[in-house]
Amino acid sequence: MDLITEYLLLGLRFDRLEAGFVDAYTGDPALRAQVENEAAPHPAQLRARARELLAELDSSGLDPVRVDFLRAQLTGLECSATVMSAEPVGFVEEVAAYFDVHIQLGDETRYEAAHSELDALLPGNGALAQRYADYRQADECPPDRLEEVVLAMSSRLRDHVRATYVLPPGETVSYDVVTDKPWSGFNYYRGEFHSDVAINADLPHRLTQLPHLVAHESYPGHHTEHCRKEAGLVVRDQHREHTIFLVNTPECLMAEGLADLGVKVTVGEGWGAWTEEILRDLGLPADGELAQRVAKAAAPLNDVRQDAAILLHDKHSDQEKVTDYLQRWSLVSRERAQQSLRFLTDPLWRAYTSTYVEGHRLLSRWLDARPDGEPVESRFGRLLDEPLTPGRIGAELPR
Repeated sequence: MDLITEYLLLGLRFDRLEAGFVDAYTGDPALRAQVENEAAPHPAQLRARARELLAELDSSGLDPVRVDFLRAQLTGLECSATVMSAEPVGFVEEVAAYFDVHIQLGDETRYEAAHSELDALLPGNGALAQRYADYRQADECPPDRLEEVVLAMSSRLRDHVRATYVLPPGETVSYDVVTDKPWSGFNYYRGEFHSDVAINADLPHRLTQLPHLVAHESYPGHHTEHCRKEAGLVVRDQHREHTIFLVNTPECLMAEGLADLGVKVTVGEGWGAWTEEILRDLGLPADGELAQRVAKAAAPLNDVRQDAAILLHDKHSDQEKVTDYLQRWSLVSRERAQQSLRFLTDPLWRAYTSTYVEGHRLLSRWLDARPDGEPVESRFGRLLDEPLTPGRIGAELPR
């Protein structure tokens, strides 16, 4: 068989060991049926096959861009097989292999500065954590209005995206409110330009943060990227490696970083007023300007969750101390900290937090470093259309 088919089979076999490892598959159903009818593989077999395919890349005859993409993906898969074999792998090493980035503990002085900014912004005189909790609670979307607000945000964001980027005719997103999940939202791309997006009702959703969630999952985030790459890389170019999307590989960091830039590249700096206008039309109160200022001040605190993962898995701090760390620096309730810990201890998802932290950091720098005269929409379009890797993005950044 050709190398691309072997890569697809390898990815599908990982899903036999860990359900959910294949995030999306839109390729030949016969390959999936073949894997489902096989005996479950051993992780050592998958690691050996990943190494064999890595060794074959340079003589594969594929163009260099495809080789770079597959090399990054197979490196991640090799590490996943090692972890599944219960062999010791340091957490920082694991993240580097999965996502092609190098992580370290954040600077607590940045978190202190963020706390000072929030302290000045939030009304009241009590403890900052309580005032922040009160602010977020006042901003919560009524559960019975969640789907309505999501659909309104989705419609407006879709209009923004379609005005800038060509989307396939008939592309659609369906939304479903779910419970008992370790994430706040999830995109299930079904192929043929359709996504099912699940919103976790176990977590309170803030009205002024729902545009970011919808942009991340749908327009111009995961759904838009899947549609554009299916239409271009798969249908037009016949690059079948993009018919599978695998957890804990570099394409995840690219996808999450891209999705987190969604509001920035569609609505732009005025997203607070834009959000307030939509909510006003729905009869829901919001202070968009304050929401925008609070979000900017709190942005450095997004790194805390990656710190928690490093402390838990590499520094071997106990869960109680990590929960306290999350509460202290993220200014969240104990319940919310424990929900984060659930994500950080899930066997499949424990390293995934770094895709959000490092993906946003890397792609924000790259987007802002675009050449003079290049529109942000053009730069972002490359993320939607090209099989870029973290290594390729890093090489394009100024030294």
